[in-house]
Amino acid sequence: MSVKQHQITSFEAQPLDLKNRRNERLVRFFLGWVTMLLILPVLLILGVLIYKGSPALSWAFFTEMPRDGMTAGGILPALIGTLWLVGVALTAAVPLGIAAAIYLSEYAPDNMLTRIINLAIINLAGVPSIVHALFGLGAFVIFLKPLTGGTCILAASLTLAIMTLPVVIVSTRESLQAVPRQFREACWSLGATRWQTIRKVVLPNSISGILTGVIIQVSMTVGETAPIMYTGAVTYVAFLPESFTDETMALSLHLYNLAFVMQDVPESLPFGVALALVGVVLTLNSASIAFRMHLRGKKKW
Repeated sequence: MSVKQHQITSFEAQPLDLKNRRNERLVRFFLGWVTMLLILPVLLILGVLIYKGSPALSWAFFTEMPRDGMTAGGILPALIGTLWLVGVALTAAVPLGIAAAIYLSEYAPDNMLTRIINLAIINLAGVPSIVHALFGLGAFVIFLKPLTGGTCILAASLTLAIMTLPVVIVSTRESLQAVPRQFREACWSLGATRWQTIRKVVLPNSISGILTGVIIQVSMTVGETAPIMYTGAVTYVAFLPESFTDETMALSLHLYNLAFVMQDVPESLPFGVALALVGVVLTLNSASIAFRMHLRGKKKW
């Protein structure tokens, strides 16, 4: 055999290589179909909502008050109330969650107490929402009534904040720990304090991961019904909320009432409210994702 023929033979695909390629194609095909099966229910749900809910959508649907026992009119107070609940919950949970994550990741020693705290945070994330609702009722509506004013936006938002706080803490802590330790050591070698290193180096390089937790929190906050049903959301109000001490309507509770409580409701109305609720979630998440991508593009590594 000549040298040229030997070189050609050496680079030909061997039976083991062909088998590995075939297995790779099978795995890729299987994973692709699994992904499609996960996406398909989402597309079907959106298709049903658009098909049955689009007849109810109009400018008046988003800008008018409910009327005729909520069987007609718009969803303006529920829409504004949902934005109030999300805004106050984010204001309460995000700074507290980030501060707790910074302490656990950068300051807290690795001892039994820290491990217990971490375990408690993980367990808190698995507590059912109805338990959080009862806690919010007892803590913010009854016990702290002189401060919160009873059932109001503040009490409902604080309940939502407690429920979503573990997500913010865990995602922030993982983002902080993903920053290479060499970054910290370089700052310390230049004489920077621990807080200066966190503020100038660690946080800017982990902000995109922190926003991931915020995005998840927004999705959870908008869709929850039980925690706000007992703490601040009501079936109907004849006014728009003007402060966090007011009671308010919410899209999730409004949808529940239209679908299961109210009588003689047009078929398209609950689907229209559900479509509006999905639209609020997608809008808030899209804005957060766009901001996260903007910050991620500024990372130095």
